[in-house]
Amino acid sequence: MITQRITMPNIKSILVTGSGGQLGQSLNHIAQTYPDYTFTFAHRVDLDLSDEKSIDTFFKQQQFDLIINCAAYTAVDKAESEPELAAQLNHLAVKQLAEIAKQYNTKLIHISTDYVFNGTQYRPYIETDDVAPQSVYGETKLKGEQALFTAMPNNALIIRTSWVYSEYGNNFVKTMLRLGQEREALNVIFDQVGTPTYAHDLAEAIMAVVDSDIVKQAVFTSELYHYSNEGVCSWYDFAKMIFELSNVSCHVRPIETKDYPTPATRPHYSLLNKTKIKQRFNIPIPYWKDSLQHCLNKLAQQENTA
Repeated sequence: MITQRITMPNIKSILVTGSGGQLGQSLNHIAQTYPDYTFTFAHRVDLDLSDEKSIDTFFKQQQFDLIINCAAYTAVDKAESEPELAAQLNHLAVKQLAEIAKQYNTKLIHISTDYVFNGTQYRPYIETDDVAPQSVYGETKLKGEQALFTAMPNNALIIRTSWVYSEYGNNFVKTMLRLGQEREALNVIFDQVGTPTYAHDLAEAIMAVVDSDIVKQAVFTSELYHYSNEGVCSWYDFAKMIFELSNVSCHVRPIETKDYPTPATRPHYSLLNKTKIKQRFNIPIPYWKDSLQHCLNKLAQQENTA
């Protein structure tokens, strides 16, 4: 017996929330290379995820075949003092988006985080590993995941990622470059280990998922995936490589987490296993140092044309 996969080739309209963020801007940058889709990039002024009524009104006025939810409350330390706002954006708004997506038969791709883990594991985290967030940010992101899967057992994907940076917005790479020009030496944590993720690479991976036969099915089972760049490093290693590739002569001193206390507890080890997404969608993942070089080249080009 031949089983024929039922496809839905008419995924045409895509909504990207959080268009002002690093991933949203990266998706906007590559959108022109995907002419088969009509993209709508919603900024906070267009779609206010902190306002339940704003969300309802937005989707009553227009519907989409697919939503890519890049919006989130990502100020990890500030979330400790703003738990209600973090919960609204990372949990309740995600729940509402999922319920709306199900109502209108819209597919949904949602971005989550390595902060759902406690960071005490000895091997890269797979999607089925136990979760135990140690911060308000991680807890609200986990509740968002759970609410999404409850509302949408079908037609939704969650992609967890880590240490996102890009040529857009505020991030570790741009902060290091700025501080490296201002100071002769910096203290950077060496006992938090993971993998940086270049937002451009994540955006390309998301579009590979969108283009896949899996997502084009009329109905598919909701799934969880991990994505970051390949390789492993500490924040100290990351900073050292930023300066090395940029020819910045700033001395980096390794320090322990306890020597740099922050309001939010971060996982000491948050390496993500990407086998599932690589095999399921045939996605090649670049090495983190190669992607860092690409980003630094982009930043240099921006500076030269400014």
